[in-house]
Amino acid sequence: MQTHGVRKYPPTSSLLASSAGLGWSTISVELRSHGVTEAPVIVARHVEICLVVAGNKDGLVRRIEEGIRQEAMPKTGAIWLSPAGVRKEIVITAPIPQTMHLYLPTALFNRLKDDFNLPVAPAHSIHHAAGIDDDVIDQIGRSILSELTVETAASRVYVETASLTLAARLLQKYCDSGARTPTESPAHSLDHIRLHRVLDYIAANIENDITLIDLAGIANYSPFHFARKFTLAMGIPPHRYISRIRLENAMAELTAGELPLVEVALNAQFSSQASFTRAFHRATGVTPQEYRRRRR
Repeated sequence: MQTHGVRKYPPTSSLLASSAGLGWSTISVELRSHGVTEAPVIVARHVEICLVVAGNKDGLVRRIEEGIRQEAMPKTGAIWLSPAGVRKEIVITAPIPQTMHLYLPTALFNRLKDDFNLPVAPAHSIHHAAGIDDDVIDQIGRSILSELTVETAASRVYVETASLTLAARLLQKYCDSGARTPTESPAHSLDHIRLHRVLDYIAANIENDITLIDLAGIANYSPFHFARKFTLAMGIPPHRYISRIRLENAMAELTAGELPLVEVALNAQFSSQASFTRAFHRATGVTPQEYRRRRR
């Protein structure tokens, strides 16, 4: 997924940010600034969502997919949808300052097959849509963009949850495969035993990489249902719970004063000390250095 935009867009489309190297397995994201562009024909291997973050009402995006011709104004908030497995031709007639491209793999939709009672994987049945408005997709897309540009302690778990929610939105509103409301298991929330298994796992692995799939497997639910049930049981979603525990651990390590700041940052699952410092300051109002100094 991480090479899709490179092959698809010519040099007139500048890459502003990318999820490459962040370890996101359920979605690939690019933020691009498009100039006047005529992209080469390409067969999409993934479901693609294009969200215009900062648009231009003076231009048009013309697109031909499998003989379907569409054109729409790239205003801010406009959304394009493309199913997997189609040939696409794209022409952009005027610069678009910022467009977010979200690539969802077919495997992500396969994980939702049982949840939505689907006889077949629906990634190839998503509607062709151009320039539509969808507040749900817009909100989720911008939250993923925030994780792309400002790292948090549980970015991966959040993005896994958000990508499942995006795929579920496409299934419920923009799919020709007869997707229905997802079926719930009899229990409305995690039972006491399963919840404590999950919490114990998080506590034991808080300094390691934790994925939504790992947690769902421990609870014996699909990732889609697990995220919802955990939120119901704990009052906060999994990524926020993990972020809170990692912040508490980081504060304890800073108070102890035995580890260098870069090691504290890595223990909290940040890719760099700079990212950790920004996130810590947002959460506490002080930098890690200031926090450590005040606790001495």
